Amino acid sequence: MTRRFASAALATVLLGGCHDGARRLPRGDGHVEPNAETAFTPQVSTPALHQHDFIHPLAAVIGAVELGDDVFVAPGASIRGDEGQPIHVGAGSNVQDGVVIHALETFESGHAIEANLVHVGGRAYAVHIGDDVSVAHQAQVHGPAAIGDRTFVGMQSLVFRAVVGHDCVLEPRALVMGVTVAPGRYVPAGMVVRTQSEADALPTIDASYPFAHLNEGVLHVNHALAEAYERRDHRSTVPSPSR
Repeated sequence: MTRRFASAALATVLLGGCHDGARRLPRGDGHVEPNAETAFTPQVSTPALHQHDFIHPLAAVIGAVELGDDVFVAPGASIRGDEGQPIHVGAGSNVQDGVVIHALETFESGHAIEANLVHVGGRAYAVHIGDDVSVAHQAQVHGPAAIGDRTFVGMQSLVFRAVVGHDCVLEPRALVMGVTVAPGRYVPAGMVVRTQSEADALPTIDASYPFAHLNEGVLHVNHALAEAYERRDHRSTVPSPSR
């Protein structure tokens, strides 16, 4: 039987805690903006960012979004905390081209909608993505959802109303909905996981799994790209010496 959603305690155990404590710096770039005030989001919030985050000008970060330090957001990515709130993306994570991170409404008639929230580290979120997570090209993470540290979410995958544990791999076009995936499991390419029995039967990552260290390489590349783009943009603001 499909579980409606994981409990707060289970989500906290699976995800291995959350990143917090560092000072977040608001930014005023045109592609980073507050959410609009609506009946379901009466509180207007501006994204909370760190100094070393890199957000491409063609990406959008809107509303109640928290980015940890050293997060890379690629062109065409959309992180919208304007319906379900808040959305958290942990330190060192990357959100690649065409990714959508969004959530069902979490507030109605003056009350939180608990069914549309996940609880990590004693706090409620619409979407919680842990540290050092890679969300690859055109993937969707739609809340309520939580993804644990060091997990790889493959190209064109979908995670909805689900908890995915730490150190997992979702291969391209995986669909995970309404279940809890234990830490250290992988979802084969194109697989649809919609019952808890299917989730419990997922294979465990071991040394024989060819993508066991995939996320490490993806993190390395995206950290390097973020630093390189930041250096380039910094140089472009320095006037050329006159001749």
